[in-house]
Amino acid sequence: MQDSGGQGRNQDSVAEPEPRPGLSRRRLFGAIGAGAVLAGTGAAVGRLTIPEAAASTAQTVPFRGEHQAGIVTPAQDRMHFVAFDVITDSRDELVEMLKKWTSMAERMTAGEEATEDGAIGAGEYKPPSDTGEALDLHASKLTLTIGFGPSLFATDGKDRFGLAGKRPAALTDLPKFTGDALDPARSGGDIAIQACADDPQVAVHAVRNLARVGFGVVAVRWSQLGFGRTSSTSTSQTTPRNLFGFKDGTRNIKAEDPAAVSEFVWVDPNDDQAWMAGGSYLVARRIRMLIEPWDRTTLHEQERVFGRSKGSGAPLGEKDEFSPLNLEAKGAGGKPAIDTDAHVRLASAEELGGIQILRRGYNFTDGTDGFGHLDAGLFFIAYCRDPQKQFVPMQQNLARNDALNEYIKHVGSAVFAVPPGVGDGGYWGSTLFD
Repeated sequence: MQDSGGQGRNQDSVAEPEPRPGLSRRRLFGAIGAGAVLAGTGAAVGRLTIPEAAASTAQTVPFRGEHQAGIVTPAQDRMHFVAFDVITDSRDELVEMLKKWTSMAERMTAGEEATEDGAIGAGEYKPPSDTGEALDLHASKLTLTIGFGPSLFATDGKDRFGLAGKRPAALTDLPKFTGDALDPARSGGDIAIQACADDPQVAVHAVRNLARVGFGVVAVRWSQLGFGRTSSTSTSQTTPRNLFGFKDGTRNIKAEDPAAVSEFVWVDPNDDQAWMAGGSYLVARRIRMLIEPWDRTTLHEQERVFGRSKGSGAPLGEKDEFSPLNLEAKGAGGKPAIDTDAHVRLASAEELGGIQILRRGYNFTDGTDGFGHLDAGLFFIAYCRDPQKQFVPMQQNLARNDALNEYIKHVGSAVFAVPPGVGDGGYWGSTLFD
């Protein structure tokens, strides 16, 4: 249902040309478009005939800017998230890798190969410097967002790269919340990369090439694939549904609300460390959904747990999804229309003294748990200006009281400092390392 990659290509009515030596992804699109026009079938054959300029504009998200892309960017449909351990003790090697990553990331988000003619241009007797699986694909609105974990700054009291004095106070490992069943193999990390795109192969290609060139400097600690965004970060997007079938993120911060974004997402120059000005903090939580018991639960109970109608997404007692959340409304027998332990109530700004976060979660399915159950759920990502003051109190409230806890289990957790956007001549982390 969500796959826009291989199926779409197979259904095209025009044969794809074979990539030629020296032909970049963008140049390949141009050649395809020209061929289709000559054949007189340009408007009818789908994505491969989109003119080069139009495709470039529609399918790319600018890489450089004040803030990193992939935070308030309208959420794409697919995600590949990866956390790395840094395995070198050399600060110079780490910085050199970050510079290579930046160059490759800028190219790939523009729809280019990771390196110039990297897939085949170096000849048959050298390993390619681009793995090649995205050669015939658009940029697909790829964004790559980097974050640095607390352990990069110091581990067991050791200042690993001369960064300990630059660790922001807000960048502290999250506490263990009630009910957490965290797997260390799915938690933490020195560096995180969030790759989001509308084509899963484009996102995977980007992460794969960054991991490849980072050999000897970093090693993959854990990763997560995601599909079907579970929140909308723009008013241009409809509200998606999570794997429990409920609309998710109706009241999420939207990019079109700059006041809220400024107050709750971007780090202010006066907050703490100057190098983080314009950045944010990323909280990742792998939330296993206990699908089987949920699917045996009545609709009435499901709606009571969430506090919303499953069909419309409206708060209970209301008709419209975007109706204000009236926590004082009374239902049958004078009881609260939205129960006191309903998820929507406990996560609301009204309940939390005005706290808000920006969410960019994705659904996941990873086979089975070995006991006959689906290993599926929500890969929750939140961006916030200070996770200790926003996410932590929100999650504490949910962990202690949320009726939804009967049907979910938190199994992975991590927090990362996301530096500001890369300016001209800068590289990922240049405000931290230079």
